[in-house]
Amino acid sequence: MREKNTFTIFGGTGDLTFRKLLPALYNMEMTGSNPFDTQIVIIGRRDYTSTAYRELARDWVEKFARLHFREDVYQRMADRIVYYRMDFTKEEAYGELNDFYHEINAGNHIFYFAVAPRFFPVIVQGLKKVEGAQGGKVVLEKPFGESLEAAAALNEKMEAFFSPDHIYRIDHYLGKEMVRNIQTIRFANPIFSNVWDAEHIECIQISALEEVGVETRGGYYDHSGALKDMMQNHLFQILSIVAMEQPRSPAVEDMHREQMKVLAALVMPEDISGSMVLGQYEGYRGEPSVAADSHTETYAAVRLLLDNERWKGMPFYIRTGKKLGKREMQVAIVFKSPSPEAESNILNIRIQPTEGVYLQFNIKRPGETEEIIQAKMDFCQSCSVEHHLNTPEAYERLIGACFKGERSWFSQWDQVGLSWKYVDALKDAYRRNGRPVFSYEQGCSGPKEAEQLLAGYGHSWFDK
Repeated sequence: MREKNTFTIFGGTGDLTFRKLLPALYNMEMTGSNPFDTQIVIIGRRDYTSTAYRELARDWVEKFARLHFREDVYQRMADRIVYYRMDFTKEEAYGELNDFYHEINAGNHIFYFAVAPRFFPVIVQGLKKVEGAQGGKVVLEKPFGESLEAAAALNEKMEAFFSPDHIYRIDHYLGKEMVRNIQTIRFANPIFSNVWDAEHIECIQISALEEVGVETRGGYYDHSGALKDMMQNHLFQILSIVAMEQPRSPAVEDMHREQMKVLAALVMPEDISGSMVLGQYEGYRGEPSVAADSHTETYAAVRLLLDNERWKGMPFYIRTGKKLGKREMQVAIVFKSPSPEAESNILNIRIQPTEGVYLQFNIKRPGETEEIIQAKMDFCQSCSVEHHLNTPEAYERLIGACFKGERSWFSQWDQVGLSWKYVDALKDAYRRNGRPVFSYEQGCSGPKEAEQLLAGYGHSWFDK
């Protein structure tokens, strides 16, 4: 009998699986982008039968799926869901998992590690007892380790078992529609591509603001902080896409090569006090699982430079933080003003929650005057019901890419390692300089020192 394609989720009773993975698989079922012969194995420690798990999952799918819920479509997917109870932290349990895979005729494996990174090594060790696992694919959730040393050790262990080109380090921000659209906006429009450099651009700002706090992630977050949780992975990946040269082809190797050139060109600031601000929202130390004397940053703003011909001398401002009064992610391209009377042209690529493109430019005020005023054009992609229904969400797009073996929009190890080194060096320099972690009120835009960071260079944060 032919082996069945098998998609296994470790951590199948966690929030990630219920809120993101199962709804993504349902959306793929609805659109026909999920291979219909793929069985879904859910691994968890709770005592469910497959029938009970399917009933539980229905409510989550109905609530969080992008597309409307249809019972017949869900049943078609649910019929292929098998729940397997095991303690995946026990190496001896994997011999029984191997027997179970034989019973259900599993093969062509994709393993999704929807668990904390500290569990990755024990799962890999256990999978050595599973026939056919070594030839499968593995999807890893960030963070890819909790430090550079831990990340390097984890990568070595992963690559010793799985083939390097079968390891998919998922960064769901890279699956977002407007992040993928950055290349098209830039390279397919001469009005932008011909002025995409330090000669014409005053600065580029990348912002990822969150309204929520650490919620239930205090234990993890207090050992990570904003720099490692958001900047060294999500935001540096976006930076590399915004700043890279046009790849010779869509091939993963060409895109990866150009992204690496950007990360390798990052310059360590000569004056860290004028280049980075860290903050912590008031009340953070009272969050569950957070140390009472914690100095972990929940906000980070950095001024960065690239040492290459295209961007030499032009600043990139990157900020991210929690409890900032709004949820917003955007890339603002601020062009140089041709005269003191004219405001800067601004191209704003809005990534979430609203997806679209905003352009601010100058015109003459109508009438008998030479006064220059601003005109604004706003394209809201996500406002269109048709666009919303036809646009895959990040997880369904990236899971589908893994099924197809497309790796262009997944993080590569050398990118991860280089980003780790740079962020560790930034944080060490900040600490050696004696810079404090500034307090800020919940619901504000962050520490006032972050505003001063840009003001010192004649800029201000763009908020649209």
